[in-house]
Amino acid sequence: MRAEILRLPIKVAGFEVFKGHLDVSAQVEALEELRDVARIAPMRHPITRFGKQMSVRMTSAGRLGWISDARGYRYESRHPDGMAWPAIPAGILSLWRDITGLERLPDCCLINFYGEGARMGLHQDNDEGDFSYPVVSISLGDDGLFRMGGTERGGKTQSLWLNSGDVVVMDGEARLAYHGVDRIRFGSSSLLPDGGRINVTLRVVADLD
Repeated sequence: MRAEILRLPIKVAGFEVFKGHLDVSAQVEALEELRDVARIAPMRHPITRFGKQMSVRMTSAGRLGWISDARGYRYESRHPDGMAWPAIPAGILSLWRDITGLERLPDCCLINFYGEGARMGLHQDNDEGDFSYPVVSISLGDDGLFRMGGTERGGKTQSLWLNSGDVVVMDGEARLAYHGVDRIRFGSSSLLPDGGRINVTLRVVADLD
């Protein structure tokens, strides 16, 4: 695939990017809420269904959490260690309402941590039962190079740098578009004292229990 670096402001095929939507104080507040989640439901490196360990660490909040292991990709009501997922933090839910204008709240708040060298290959968010709701993605910490493609593998992609406080909404034709994070600029933000990037993804899972 060929990647084209884009300059903001930008809206591409349904990907809406809200640059700097969260100011520094809101970012710090969100980070504290997410730390509370991780204390209850510790982050871990998932294993793909092919037996490869992902470079990111993950945890979740909400009615359901996203799981990847040898059995495949799916949503589960409990953390792999057996505890129920903690509730989605109030501040994160408030952002969902502000961005989407929806009364329907997300079922899953997936939290990914990118350390030095971590990345996320191109993928679709397609494990949900209803694709009519948007996916909202929040960036905190180090810059991440976000790659966007179409609904089929292959072909042209476009990339842009996401900074701490940026919010991306995947809706319409972008709801099932391939996307990923090629790399991060480790140490580019002071939000996380030891460096790294946190990505928070809010999803309506709907009829999957």
